[in-house]
Amino acid sequence: AQYLFIFCGGLLALFVLFVILYMVGIDQWICIGFGAASSSLLVWQTFALNARYGEHGLMKLGAARSHPRYLINRRRIPRLFKRQRKEERQ
Repeated sequence: AQYLFIFCGGLLALFVLFVILYMVGIDQWICIGFGAASSSLLVWQTFALNARYGEHGLMKLGAARSHPRYLINRRRIPRLFKRQRKEERQ
């Protein structure tokens, strides 16, 4: 589903850019060529992302970036395994 959002957003952006180029006065065939080339590049990149990361790969990649790389514990190792008394916990 994330690739569908990327693809739809990219096509919408390309359409807006195509309309802006056409309204500025750039030749029609240049605008059509630019639109066809950039939309084919967008389709190719979308399929390449899908092949590289898989169905849930982009979500996993985003989740991996939000997790810390290392867990740091500043206690001494014997103290980690020492049982606490009930009076000390409260």
